Amino acid sequence: MHLLALHLLLFLLGSRAKAGEIIGGTECKPHSRPYMAYLEIVTSKNYLSTCSGFLIRRNFVLTAAHCSGRSITVLLGAHNKTAKEDTWQKIEVEKQFPHPKYDDYSVVHDIMLLKLKEKAKLTLAVGTLPLPAKFSFIPPGRVCRAVGWGKTNVNEPTSDTLQEVKMRLLEAEGCKHFTNFYHNSQLCVGNPKKMQNVYKGDSGGPLLCAGIAQGIASYVRRNARPPAVFTRISHYRPWINKILREN
Repeated sequence: MHLLALHLLLFLLGSRAKAGEIIGGTECKPHSRPYMAYLEIVTSKNYLSTCSGFLIRRNFVLTAAHCSGRSITVLLGAHNKTAKEDTWQKIEVEKQFPHPKYDDYSVVHDIMLLKLKEKAKLTLAVGTLPLPAKFSFIPPGRVCRAVGWGKTNVNEPTSDTLQEVKMRLLEAEGCKHFTNFYHNSQLCVGNPKKMQNVYKGDSGGPLLCAGIAQGIASYVRRNARPPAVFTRISHYRPWINKILREN
């Protein structure tokens, strides 16, 4: 598919503007998702951008590869990201590890590890999120939750609080309209009959299934109509383990 046509169809979930909230979701109970990370990004072209991510080790955050930039600051322990609290921990990223095969054109291998300059202090408001076992395959039909600071709707004003929304895993056929969807390394998520979805600003946030991060928010259609595509984390456990072991 031509790049322009692809970008008309897809909408990478990173935000060039102030992030808002998930579409059709509800506000999380404050600090009930202590692993959530809000990413403030200075892009290679010096734009300000935002993404979501989540803490998997005291010094590592997992997010989407398209959230990379010239520099990234991670905010942990936040609920309302504009109302500073004693729970906040702001830590700069020391090194970015986008997947070596990430391709901005086809948006495959959209996964990135961020090594923090210092270890986070684990508190009631800051904690880590477990990952699935290597190559474990979560079946379609499961209802999971997406979490992030993305927009409430395509043209809605933004909200500053952390949101979550229930989303069902679909069969691969549900994402056949996405030219570069790969079932082995991606998840097709969200009932097309319900306007409940991730959107701009939600990139890099987790898909939670029974308390385990199974997916990373990657892209949706520009009109925000479900389903969305998430990176399938279990497929990348060998790569994740290698980066963690070497760093």
